[in-house]
Amino acid sequence: MPMNILETERLSVRHIEAEDVAFILELLNEPGFIKNIADRGVRTLADAVRYIEQGPRASYAKFGFGLFCVILKETGVPIGMCGLLKRETLEDVDIGYAFLERCWGQGYASEAASAVMAYGHDTLGIKRIVAITAPDNDASIRVLTKLGLRFKAMVYIGHDREESRLFVPVEET
Repeated sequence: MPMNILETERLSVRHIEAEDVAFILELLNEPGFIKNIADRGVRTLADAVRYIEQGPRASYAKFGFGLFCVILKETGVPIGMCGLLKRETLEDVDIGYAFLERCWGQGYASEAASAVMAYGHDTLGIKRIVAITAPDNDASIRVLTKLGLRFKAMVYIGHDREESRLFVPVEET
């Protein structure tokens, strides 16, 4: 059984494991994920296994962090992912999250992201954590504001991506 990295009042956060393959397949194909994050081309369980290995698991090995699985403690069921990312196109580590649409609007993103940011600062010693979001993702913008981040600039992430909003710690704005 995978070990929790951290817990909040309602959530457990742990590494994404091979056992999460069906959940990852579902999450990455939600319309909100594709619209607000990207279409990762994950259409089969084999694609999901590849995503887990080349994405989160590779990040854990390289950086000691990555996207984590967020579990609802009450049911033991995965409801989202939240974690820290080190992208080639960003100077800083950024916070990222995605939740099943049926779990939106219940404060899970804020709860998980706040705990993951504290883990990044306090446990991993990361001094500066930023965030990016789609320009029109109002719900995510509200979460980032609650986390103490503020809009700084529009940036391009990746070669074929549209512009994203870059959020930085409030003391820098």
